[in-house]
Amino acid sequence: MELTFALLALFLGGVMKGATGAGAPVIAAPALTMLFNVQTAVAVLVVPNLLSNIWQAWQFRSHALNRRFLLLFAGGGFLGAILGTWLLVALRQEVLALMVASAVIAYIALRLSRPDWILASAMAQSASAPVGLLGGVLQGATGISAPASITFLNAMRLPRLTFIGTIAIFFVAMSLAQLPALWVVGLIDLRSLALGLGALGMIGLGMPVGNWLARRWSPKAFDRVMLGLLALLALRLVFDVAV
Repeated sequence: MELTFALLALFLGGVMKGATGAGAPVIAAPALTMLFNVQTAVAVLVVPNLLSNIWQAWQFRSHALNRRFLLLFAGGGFLGAILGTWLLVALRQEVLALMVASAVIAYIALRLSRPDWILASAMAQSASAPVGLLGGVLQGATGISAPASITFLNAMRLPRLTFIGTIAIFFVAMSLAQLPALWVVGLIDLRSLALGLGALGMIGLGMPVGNWLARRWSPKAFDRVMLGLLALLALRLVFDVAV
C-alpha cells in the first residue's frame, strides 16, 4: 500500500512539475520519507531532479531571467545544498522528518497567506543570493527547497515560461552540488541510483499530463488540489513522528 502511495506521489509530482515547472520534490519527498526515511528520500530524488531539470532548463533557456540574477540565485543554491547535506547526515531522523513536514507547511502557509504579494524587481535582485542559499540548505537537508525558492519566484509574478526556465537552472545547480556531496557522505549507492531512475520514470510519465492540465485547468484550481494533497502528506509525517 505504501509503495503504491509513493509511486502515485511521484506521478503527481511529475504532473505538478509539468504544469508549473516545479513541485515534484514537494510531493515526492514526504511520500518517500514515509516509505523509507529522509536520507533515502533525498538520495533517491537527486538524480531525477538533476535529469528532469536539465531537460527543462535547456527547453526554456531563452525565457530565464538575466545572467546576474541566475548566478546569484543558483550559486547560493549550490553552496546551500552542500551545507544542507551536512545537516542531513548530522541530524536525527525524527528531526529531519519534522523539518520536511515544517517545510511543506511553511510552503502552504506562504502560498495561502500572501497570494497577491508582488516582490519588486530591484528587491528580488538583492535577495537572490540569500534566498538561493536558504533554498539550497532546505533542499540538501530535506529534499524540499520550495518554501524559499518557489515562493520567492512566485512573489515576482514571473510569466510561466520565465518561471520554469529560471527555477530549472536553480534546481540543476543544487543537484550538481548534492550528487557528489551525497556520494562523499555515503548516502548514494547503486540501490538509491536504481530507485532514482525508477522515480524519474514515474515523474516523466506525469509531466506530459501536467502540461495538458495546465492548458485546461485554471491555475487556482490546480493549486488548491496540490496544496490539499501536501497538507495531508505533512500531517501524516507529523503523526508518524508523534507515534
